[in-house]
Amino acid sequence: MKACLCKSFGPPPSLVIEEIDAPVAGQGEAIVRVEACALNFFDTLITKGKYQFKPDLPFSPSAEFAGTVEALGPGADGVSVGDRVMGYMKWGAAREQVCVPARDLIRVPDGVSSDIAAGLAVTYGTTLHAYRDRANLKSGETVAVLGASGGVGQAAVEIASVMGARVIACASSPEKLEFARALGADLTIDYSKEPLKERLKELTDGKGVDVVYDPVGGDHSEQALRATAWEGRFLVIGFAAGDIPKIPLNIVMLKSCDVVGVFWGAALERDPDGHRQNMELVLNWVETGKLKPHIHAVYPLEDIDTALEEIAARKVRGKVILRP
Repeated sequence: MKACLCKSFGPPPSLVIEEIDAPVAGQGEAIVRVEACALNFFDTLITKGKYQFKPDLPFSPSAEFAGTVEALGPGADGVSVGDRVMGYMKWGAAREQVCVPARDLIRVPDGVSSDIAAGLAVTYGTTLHAYRDRANLKSGETVAVLGASGGVGQAAVEIASVMGARVIACASSPEKLEFARALGADLTIDYSKEPLKERLKELTDGKGVDVVYDPVGGDHSEQALRATAWEGRFLVIGFAAGDIPKIPLNIVMLKSCDVVGVFWGAALERDPDGHRQNMELVLNWVETGKLKPHIHAVYPLEDIDTALEEIAARKVRGKVILRP
């Protein structure tokens, strides 16, 4: 079968496309014919050896995929041969077939394309876990999304809107904020030009925001924390800015607010049933038209280097999909 392989850590052009042996399903495993797989920002790091995980070489990038079950190993249950499924596997999906635990697969409804399903697990899975499981977000509350045009930031705007929240999208340019409005943001702040804390206060009539969704880190985190409401929740999603902020704990005390960590990768391993319920809800929202994920571009597997360079250059608006 055809696979994209990272044989040595380096820039995207160092990736190669080769024929390798097809996988064989072991105990409890399923073979899935990959119809689409997705790329995320962390794929630009993992292929350079700069991510928190360093897979053994050679490996395939891409952590999420959708396709059709082709074979099942002994003791595999939960899915059947011929089922359309989606899944998450940390890395290894950029190839024609993957071998994964059958219990980790989630059936995809007929009304959801493989291109869309392939890009749901990481960004939408992280975001629904953050809002539903960690922040207990309620309809009518106000959410401030930092980095609102980035991968998880887009999902954060969309899902908060579906859940009935009032969304304030925060980003660094008019173009990014226009995109956020198209995703459902009610209000916007250009924090490259406007003071974040003061504007968040103004837009909430001095009350502050109920939930801050922060995948960015850096200088804006403390300002957003200072603009939370009484008993607000500050969701720590990641540090795309590269700087891990130091938070003065007196702010947390004075606001009686919660700083809440969101480690989705560990959560799905500790609570697989909760992850499955979240993804089934996301798939339902997509099938019924409540959620309309945006695909930036679809590339053939052979153009993965171009796709990764687009992501690294921050040119992407929506998911980047590969078709093996």
